[in-house]
Amino acid sequence: MSRTLLAVLAVLVAMVSFQTGASLAKQLFPLIGPVGTTTLRLGFGAMILCAIWRPWRQKLTRAELRTIAIYGMAMGGMNLCFYIALKTIPLGIGVAVEFTGPLVVAVIASRRTIDFVWAALAAAGIVLILPIFRASPAVDLHGVLWALLAGACWGAYILVGQRAGASVHGGTATALGMATGALFVLPFGVAIVGKPLLNPAILPIGIGVAILSGAFPYSLEMIGLKHLPAHTFGVLMSVEPALGAVIGRILLQERLALLQVAAIACVIAASVGSTLSSRRAAPVSDVA
Repeated sequence: MSRTLLAVLAVLVAMVSFQTGASLAKQLFPLIGPVGTTTLRLGFGAMILCAIWRPWRQKLTRAELRTIAIYGMAMGGMNLCFYIALKTIPLGIGVAVEFTGPLVVAVIASRRTIDFVWAALAAAGIVLILPIFRASPAVDLHGVLWALLAGACWGAYILVGQRAGASVHGGTATALGMATGALFVLPFGVAIVGKPLLNPAILPIGIGVAILSGAFPYSLEMIGLKHLPAHTFGVLMSVEPALGAVIGRILLQERLALLQVAAIACVIAASVGSTLSSRRAAPVSDVA
């Protein structure tokens, strides 16, 4: 098996793992809610990544620590808003709406006419999701807004993450960033959920969510980052909303209406188009 094919398979498995972890996390909502689930996901994820990368071995400057702190808060906000959104909207829709964050970052960074076309296509997808047409299915607007906030945090996460990764080892930055995100979310989890967070019956599920949505897919994506060009990696990642819809249908029995499927298709097309029209040909690892 060639390295390229292995890298493609690694990225696809990583995406499936992440969406499966999100489906598993959604099953925790009736017990500890999205805030409690986010607390466990980030907490256990930080422990796992710190055990793997041992970030304390690298000496960091005050400026680097400040950047990583902001990066971690963006990561925590992204996870928290996304899980709150999933409480009331299907997984596929949540992933599609959240994808607007990276698209906005790409458009702002490029400012070429074609990128505004892709942004308009993504915006059309969001409009199709909203219940403003007679044929539109019901969808919780608060959930859509939380997904948009998650996308905004994702955009900040990308921008600050590039700065953090420029001078700090990627594993160190990710481990410390997730630890910061866990500390950022922890007060909300304690205040809103409290003792149920320590329920031994749910801790294995929390660990499973952390592995499926954190350490395992991140490790697989590292393979893709090393062996795939940026545009290939971007196109592969663009199918994630579709995977979210499929996995949500299989594991959560979430049915999507035709307009919602069309909306997800618009977001995927916008993401693929933005990736393919990009002039940057550097490996993703240079900017990830």
